[in-house]
Amino acid sequence: MNPQETLISVFAGVFALLLLASAVGAVLKLRLAPGHDSAGIDNLNARIKAWWVMIGLLALAFWIGSLGIILLFAFISFQCLREFISLTHTRRGDHQALLWCFFFFLPLQYFLIASNWYGLFSILIPVYAFLLLPIAASLGSDTTRFLERAAKMQWGLMIGVYCLSHVPALMTLDIPGYAGRNALLIAFLVLTVQSSDVFQYVWGKLLGRRKIAPEISPSKTLEGLLGGVLTSTAVGAALWWITPFNPWQAALVALAINIMGFFGGLVLSAIKRDRGVKDWGSMIEGHGGMLDRVDSISFSAPIFFHIVRYWWVP
Repeated sequence: MNPQETLISVFAGVFALLLLASAVGAVLKLRLAPGHDSAGIDNLNARIKAWWVMIGLLALAFWIGSLGIILLFAFISFQCLREFISLTHTRRGDHQALLWCFFFFLPLQYFLIASNWYGLFSILIPVYAFLLLPIAASLGSDTTRFLERAAKMQWGLMIGVYCLSHVPALMTLDIPGYAGRNALLIAFLVLTVQSSDVFQYVWGKLLGRRKIAPEISPSKTLEGLLGGVLTSTAVGAALWWITPFNPWQAALVALAINIMGFFGGLVLSAIKRDRGVKDWGSMIEGHGGMLDRVDSISFSAPIFFHIVRYWWVP
């Protein structure tokens, strides 16, 4: 099976699952007795509709090719950075540094992916941006909460741009015997980590008893974490055939990125609680903001990229 046929098969399977989920949601809505609270089912159906849109956009980007994938994730990074900065404290003296974030470092990071310049891609933000942004902010001559403001801009750029840019950067890896199939690595990452979020929610609802961090995320339970991570690790192992991994390697890689994805969601939830909000935004019906949807991927993507680069790229 060639790479294009494999991608079609993967997305056909995902759309079939979404179709089944939509049918289940519709049946539950119809069978609900009049007068009963349907908030939970309405939320479920809103989430399913949002998944249709998100998977559809991802499929369109894959169909366009590497440029489409880069542009899609550049847009996602822009939205995530905007949501992060919108919920953090900035002042007039930060405007110049923010311009550097949005209109220089973000597009340059994705340009480096398109031009396959790994050396600068890997250090642009954690070295050059992290040094330049406080300099730019200091030129605003505003010392009020300066350290806090500078750190927030750096952290927003790290999560929203640097970490997420490792997803399309998977297209640049030169893996022996895997030429032309790198987009499947993105499919593996997204499907595995996002399925972990779904399964953690399901197992948490079914068996959840012990809260992990109730002050940060009251819905996260130990049972949900274990059930979700193990189930999505099995999903990753089952998807070994679209990767350069064998089944046990796929399972270990999936386990690593699922654990990192969980902690990514926990860290971003802690930041939301600190800011006194439930969601990062309202861009995606049923899911909150863009950063609510990709928080787990932001932590798992760089780990996945460097695991593959270290072990599978000569």
